[in-house]
Amino acid sequence: MRAQVLRRIAPIEERPLELSDIPVPRPGKGEILIRVSACGVCHTELDEIEGRLKTKLPVIPGHQIVGRVAGSGAGAKRFKNGDRVGIAWIYSACGQCRFCKEGDENLCAEFRGTGCDADGGYAEYTVVPEHFAFPIPEMFTDAQAAPLLCAGAIGFRDLRLSGIKPGQILGLFGFGASAHIVIQIAKYQGYWVFVFTRGEEHRALAEKLGADWVGDINDRPPQKVDCAIDFTPVGEVIPVAMSVLEKGGRLVIAVIRKNTLIPPMDYASLLWDEKEIKSVANITGKDVEDFLPLAAKIPIIPEVTEFKLEQANEALLLLEQVKIRGAAVLKIR
Repeated sequence: MRAQVLRRIAPIEERPLELSDIPVPRPGKGEILIRVSACGVCHTELDEIEGRLKTKLPVIPGHQIVGRVAGSGAGAKRFKNGDRVGIAWIYSACGQCRFCKEGDENLCAEFRGTGCDADGGYAEYTVVPEHFAFPIPEMFTDAQAAPLLCAGAIGFRDLRLSGIKPGQILGLFGFGASAHIVIQIAKYQGYWVFVFTRGEEHRALAEKLGADWVGDINDRPPQKVDCAIDFTPVGEVIPVAMSVLEKGGRLVIAVIRKNTLIPPMDYASLLWDEKEIKSVANITGKDVEDFLPLAAKIPIIPEVTEFKLEQANEALLLLEQVKIRGAAVLKIR
């Protein structure tokens, strides 16, 4: 099979992914083989490639995978051949620790990430434990479904962790793949949404999707936000977000591995008044299970820019340069 393989840590400008011909993997006990049709391109892949996130080497990246079941290992009975399924960032967890038993498998010490700790979807085939494969609603094409599995599902988790309530104002900092899905959930659930983003094209998309106010990262909104989510890869945004956060509000940091550090802050003015900063760690299977039916109900149709498998390096470079409108997806078949 053809696969894009990462064998060394390097800047994405060096185009380190190598298109290779390797054997089709075999599903083990409790696993299924997926014939991949589409795989989303995520900023997490940049973190892996450039060394901000430790990954096994060599590795096939990609954790927003849509495809059809093409085989099953011993004991795998949840799906039949031909079923369309998705694979998200969560590849496996131990299932036995207190975090797993409480539904917080994202915090499990044995959590394994798809395309990081195990080979992912920048390939024609991949395998996954059947417990962490998810049925895809029929209304979505393969390319539309791919970003829902990470950008959508983790954005859904971000939104829940923000503690936002109907009628309140949500601030979104950065407006890429995840934020353009989150705004659709937020508007459906009755929140006001202010979007802060530098790109003119991203601001236009935010307005199209119903943002109540749109401005540059450093612009002052007409009033403070009750909750906020930071989707940007730079630390300098954190004090800016805190400065427009209402008393008792919460800032959720969705992108924890920043290209630049969070600068020193005046805590008396920015963190006072019981404001909170909360991180998001990984994702649970329930996040995906809850989000996909909601996405179909709203419905959420991601804006997608498609690339061929051979163009994976180019897609990631454009992602780093903030030149992707909506979400980037590799069309494998």
